[in-house]
Amino acid sequence: MATDIDSALFRTLLGHFATGVTIVTARDARGRPTGMTANSLASASLVPPLISICIDKQADTHRVLVDKRPFVVNLLRAGQEELSRRFALKHGGDRFDGIGYQLSTLELPLLDGVLAHIECEYHAAHEIGDHTLFVGRVIGGTTAEGRPLLYYRGGYADLAP
Repeated sequence: MATDIDSALFRTLLGHFATGVTIVTARDARGRPTGMTANSLASASLVPPLISICIDKQADTHRVLVDKRPFVVNLLRAGQEELSRRFALKHGGDRFDGIGYQLSTLELPLLDGVLAHIECEYHAAHEIGDHTLFVGRVIGGTTAEGRPLLYYRGGYADLAP
């Protein structure tokens, strides 16, 4: 039987995997926008078009997605580190205060100036440890030119031009 490794080693190991930085946005039952920074985006299926994201069960946005609400994955571009940090806070404050965003045709918050928006309907959820793996069916999106914001070894990075 395997034993768990030390959590510091686990973080170090995964820190050596560069990931893109996203902000997952949705609207709660009252119509208020909510969002959080996430870097666990993965393509899950081409047919049907599915993506997955892992959300900490303690995050405010987790409570919204558990209600099977549609959501958007906003892919951040180089230079949006401050936006990522703002939405990385687990609780408190209106993260959207002073932030530019538009509402999609589904009334979902699309952050201004990002590299891409991936609009999703709720498809499935699976509890895995202290997170929930949410699967979304991609129903729309937009793209823009630019370079992605990356996260690597505990800090933000950029692709060289």
